Amino acid sequence: MARGGDVNQELSELLNELWRSDVNRLKPGTDYTINLQGRAGYVARGSNYARDKARESLFSYVNEDKLKSIETYAHFISLLDNYETSTGVSEIVTSEEMRENHLFLDAILETDVMKCAHKYLVSKGQSPSDPMQFKRQLYDIWFRLYHRERGGGEDSCGFEHVFVGETKYGREVMGLHNWVQFYLQEKHDHIDYKGYKARANKDTPDEDDHVLNLQFSWKGLVKPVGGSFIGVSPEFELAVFTIIFLVSTEKMTSVVVKVDEYMLELVVYRHGRAIGTSFPKLISSNNKDL
Repeated sequence: MARGGDVNQELSELLNELWRSDVNRLKPGTDYTINLQGRAGYVARGSNYARDKARESLFSYVNEDKLKSIETYAHFISLLDNYETSTGVSEIVTSEEMRENHLFLDAILETDVMKCAHKYLVSKGQSPSDPMQFKRQLYDIWFRLYHRERGGGEDSCGFEHVFVGETKYGREVMGLHNWVQFYLQEKHDHIDYKGYKARANKDTPDEDDHVLNLQFSWKGLVKPVGGSFIGVSPEFELAVFTIIFLVSTEKMTSVVVKVDEYMLELVVYRHGRAIGTSFPKLISSNNKDL
């Protein structure tokens, strides 16, 4: 798969089908409200200081009752406290945590989003047609532990990095590209939202946008910019990045797609046979050139 460049029409059509199938996506202004505030500034590499252009939280409101009433979100939330977020510290997976992983995968595999993704991957010869074998493939891609830091134990996995977040040597934030985790960490005063990232003031995103580039601090460390879907279901994110991971053998894959009103660059890094990291970058929305 080519890196970046022109819009990938085949994947755009597929991801729009997933988008239309995502009945568990929450509705901005109804199910949740965000407060974008100011445009975040430049942060020097290695610096842990960022001017705060957002005095208030990103999420003003989230309907947690609705969130927790949807099975895939409920199982997803149960996974977020299962990890030691410092790299270099070996993960210990308990039998209860393994059970939670399987319950989450069972739940998302029942959704139309994952059924559509599975059908496509089977058609491309990238996934087994048997649902249980496909589940094992997903487990290996997202939950199988691996060594992220040299000389350390099995300290990471794709799910932890992308959805939960990690810190490296106590100096930088890695991953944490999920809006539910962001909201919950913000609710407990662990995240300080610094503002949205855009190339110019005239490119202010809208508060109903489902994809944002953000700047924030977490555990006292600054993330200069991180791309995140907002309001989408966990099954949608898992489906999108699983597809890109499996249809490419490159160490790093970057593909440009048009999904709904958003022009996106979707980035996936491999870590052997698993996800190293994956995230969206917002290029434009509402036909605006960012």
